[in-house]
Amino acid sequence: MAVSAFRGARLPFLHQSQLPIARGSSKKMIGGRKSKAFFISAQYSQTQDLFTSRLQSRIENLPKLVEDIVQTSINTGPRGALRLVQGVQAFVGVGGEWLTDISKSTRVSGGLPTEMQLGLLSPLYLRKLFERMGATYIKLGQFIASAPTLFPPEYVEEFQNCFDKAPPVPFEEIRKILQEELGRPIESVYEYVDPTPLASASIAQVHGARLRGSQEDVVIKILKPGIEDFLVADLNFIYVVARIFEFLSPEFSRTSLVGIVKDIRESMLEEVDFNKEAQNIESFKRYLETMGLSGQATAPRVYKHCSSRRVLTMERLYGVPLTDLDSIRSLVSSPENSLITALNVWFGSLISCESFHADVHAGNLWLLRDGRIGFLDFGIVGRISPKTWEAMEVFLASIATEEYESMASALIQMGATNRDVDAKAFARDLEKMFSSIQELDTEIVVATARGTNSDRTAVAANVVVDERQMNALFLDLVRVSESYGLKFPREFALLMKQLLYFDRYTRLLAPNMNMLQDQRISVVSNRRMNRYKDSFN
Repeated sequence: MAVSAFRGARLPFLHQSQLPIARGSSKKMIGGRKSKAFFISAQYSQTQDLFTSRLQSRIENLPKLVEDIVQTSINTGPRGALRLVQGVQAFVGVGGEWLTDISKSTRVSGGLPTEMQLGLLSPLYLRKLFERMGATYIKLGQFIASAPTLFPPEYVEEFQNCFDKAPPVPFEEIRKILQEELGRPIESVYEYVDPTPLASASIAQVHGARLRGSQEDVVIKILKPGIEDFLVADLNFIYVVARIFEFLSPEFSRTSLVGIVKDIRESMLEEVDFNKEAQNIESFKRYLETMGLSGQATAPRVYKHCSSRRVLTMERLYGVPLTDLDSIRSLVSSPENSLITALNVWFGSLISCESFHADVHAGNLWLLRDGRIGFLDFGIVGRISPKTWEAMEVFLASIATEEYESMASALIQMGATNRDVDAKAFARDLEKMFSSIQELDTEIVVATARGTNSDRTAVAANVVVDERQMNALFLDLVRVSESYGLKFPREFALLMKQLLYFDRYTRLLAPNMNMLQDQRISVVSNRRMNRYKDSFN
């Protein structure tokens, strides 16, 4: 994962010495030779001392590395061997695709594209390999897509297409898991469970059901069998690789490679602990109640008596995605007002809730039959510090008003750096970059169809956005910022991704509204904006 961070880098003890070499005239050839020999000797001695120091440090750290590898291997156990076999199968499968594509390419053009020269390490084939490897690597791919400050832009862009889909597990296995987790026959809890899943992803699948007694409609999210074992084996392997890299090269340790792996591990393990997701839902519902927003938005109720770490039973909400324009118009008179409600609720959660929903794609953000906004699936959430959000508010306002000096100041405040930044030069570069926003290709596609049994015409609309352009714009922002030594927290990427989702909804439901300037939407504090303006005066 750190290939790009060190592209072209060399180990410090291989760098050319900066010691001066004495030069003498031809008349002092002998003395010059002695002087030159002395400096060459000094240079060699310095390099040798540095090499010895590095070697000694590695020898001292070797026992700890071996201890970590042994302990990790013990924790992994036999499942590591099984994952190795599955990894080889995935490697062979994608390798076969690569060879086939090479054969086609050479027949057509007679040459080999640059991307194919990288083999399975190219973004396209690495993404395919990750998808074949299953849950852990799909989640790792999604992490790469959301962390542009850590990974090469071509990989970040490709992994935007890392699809989290998987064949469903047979219902008999699902029934067995339910009975194990609930500790009693499922018939005593549910009157009915639909054997056909509503959805199936790499980690879990969802079934519709009805509770016994109350007759309430629910959905059951079940962790797929063996997923935890795969996660442990895969994450342990990734950890060992990271430890070895850091041991072999001090350059990797300076980027906290092991720390990044630990962050990935924590994020993934949270997602497979449904107790944690239940806490996220309840935290969001408390926020709605505290702020008096329960009449405008909601999240599913969690039924604790039939939920556990591997099973999550929730209220079934009925509604339509925010991209289903025809259905939305049948439920509310003003789709624009519904969008404003969704925006205000989500923006408010950034500062008034313990965490914010970090995956508001159309499948997770609905307009419900009762007119409220429904937030679904709290498996992926983000947490933002007050300092980051304060800077983010100003950044968003600056985009809307095109005040690039304020934007630069906000990004400097948000990013970690160990050097002084020329804010005015940074602002000029941002202005050049954001001029490309006007060139984004977007359009709304509307389809109509007349019903067979009525004169009613159904209208469906969606927003067509050039995803690659949108991703490229965000990556350009990261690249420009990194050229000034700035490194942004991962939450920044999560926030930007959600804003892109809301931008699409705005183009569809309220095409004349400016999401970041409309007075009906509470995004930024004028007091904070003025403070950033003052910093340039």
